[in-house]
Amino acid sequence: MSTQAEKNYSEVKQDDQLKRKENHVHPNALKRFRYSQDLVIEKSFNWSQMWRLLGYLKPYSKSLVPLSIIVVLLTTAIRLFIPVIIGVYILEQAISEKNSNLLTTLVLSISAMYLISYIANILRISWLNKLGQHVIYDLRKHLFTHVQGLSHRFFDQRSAGSILVRILNDVNSLQELFTNGIINLLMDCIMLVGIVVILFTLSPPLALAVMITVPIMFLISTKLRRSIRRSWQTVRHRQSSLNSHLNESLQGIRVTQSFTQEKENMAFFDGVNTGNYEAWRVATQKNATFRPLVEMTNAVGTAILIWFGAILIGNGQISIGEFVSFAFYLGMFWEPISRLGQVYNQLLIGMASSERIFEFLDEKPLIDEKEKAIQLAEIKGQIEFENVEFSYDNKRKALNGISLEMKAGQTVALVGHTGSGKTTIANLISRFYDATGGKVKIDGHDIRDISVKNLRSQISIVLQDTFIFSGTIMENIRFGRPDAADEEVIEAAKAIGADPFIQKLPNGYFTEVEERGNILSVGERQLLSFARALLADPRILILDEATASIDTETEVKIQNALRTLLKGRTSIIIAHRLSTIREADQIFVLENGHILESGNHDHLMMKKGEYFGLISAQFKMLNA
Repeated sequence: MSTQAEKNYSEVKQDDQLKRKENHVHPNALKRFRYSQDLVIEKSFNWSQMWRLLGYLKPYSKSLVPLSIIVVLLTTAIRLFIPVIIGVYILEQAISEKNSNLLTTLVLSISAMYLISYIANILRISWLNKLGQHVIYDLRKHLFTHVQGLSHRFFDQRSAGSILVRILNDVNSLQELFTNGIINLLMDCIMLVGIVVILFTLSPPLALAVMITVPIMFLISTKLRRSIRRSWQTVRHRQSSLNSHLNESLQGIRVTQSFTQEKENMAFFDGVNTGNYEAWRVATQKNATFRPLVEMTNAVGTAILIWFGAILIGNGQISIGEFVSFAFYLGMFWEPISRLGQVYNQLLIGMASSERIFEFLDEKPLIDEKEKAIQLAEIKGQIEFENVEFSYDNKRKALNGISLEMKAGQTVALVGHTGSGKTTIANLISRFYDATGGKVKIDGHDIRDISVKNLRSQISIVLQDTFIFSGTIMENIRFGRPDAADEEVIEAAKAIGADPFIQKLPNGYFTEVEERGNILSVGERQLLSFARALLADPRILILDEATASIDTETEVKIQNALRTLLKGRTSIIIAHRLSTIREADQIFVLENGHILESGNHDHLMMKKGEYFGLISAQFKMLNA
């Protein structure tokens, strides 16, 4: 872990409340907590990145943005004009000269201005909320779309929880910035400039006197910026850890309960939760220091106004009306400064979140799509590996220069011990990864020259751990081909023997299943995945230990269906069961990324080599 990450954890541990909680936390849990923290992104406040974030306003630059700016300018102008009317015109002309007609006119004018300002504020709030929601929608859509297109290696290196935090929490944290922060920043800047100009117009000496506190406040607040920004970064990372742990715990709840590790898991959660609490406490405390600083400066400025203003009035350098107007403007002066502090805090939060969002958006897929990628109307299914090498971590090779050929329409089985490279071959065919050496070809074309979408649309994969989505049985099978009719879905289910158990469900094909399909047995979920893959009508079908979790009776149904359904397709079967692989046209035996043997079942059994040993060991285990 980095020195900075260690330092962050050390700072959290030193807090008294955290120390008290640690007395109840298991040491191993604390160790897991420490090493679960995301590393803080070391970047200065990057305005170019903020401009990049503001680029999401561009689609609305001809609608909501100008409308919001117009009403902001209108309300700002009204607020700047009213104190002059009250101080100079009402006090010095209408009241002092006892001009009731002028007084009535001015009062009605001010009332009309307030009414206009009220209506403009309603429109401003409505339009800004709409603008903020549109931008958040666009940003989240862009981020999710981008993440979906990233390579498998991206997901190998990150937990699902940490990805969820960035798509949900980090994007949500920008909502206030887009809803109020940006336009308020414009409004407050205009307000400040206008007030300063008016103050110096009314009385330059008095303006200089009350402004003496502003540089002092600026210097103090500047020192807080880096600390506040860093605190909000820490908050985002602690939230990521908390979300990751919750996601992991909920998915693994059965394992936790079966090993009675609830106490250990709760101890770890307590450590992560405490870290999140502490990060928020520190960040909000630092934020809270800004407003009292503004109020203290306001108090000093007001005292100077009263003291020095009285002297100027006594000397005849300023009138009572001008003094009253000056007092109004000075009171208004500190309001936008205070709001600017809040906006700056929003910018800090937004920067911490945008850094994490843009870190994902800047992530490039390792699978490069060529500009003029080949579009194959229909893949025949001939697959060739030419001296292919591959490594997941650039250290240990999963494949060591293997060469093989799978003819179109053949059923090919890959067998070998765990880690021998079977699944890696399937991953390279689907182009979830690119070979680090050699070539993978389909129908004579280098797989890197074929459009990824075009390639994967003609390949179906059935995994051992099948995934069932929330929704109906019908929707889960149709996931393989969204435009399929209900009748086609049912036919696919019947073909692989899933129809009988589906018909017994409360609502048949329209029975709702929750995430991961927990109301279904392992075998039933696997049958659905077969139906999903077969409905897609792929030219290449990959079965990765797809029958490992299915009972013998169910496997017989699948084997009968596969004899017909695999006909005419190139099928790659990764399995250990003899019943699944014995009828394959070609069998490749792998070990440590090398091909040891190849041939059909009878040929390999006659050789009495590695394959013979694997099958013999399986028979002994079954007959034991």
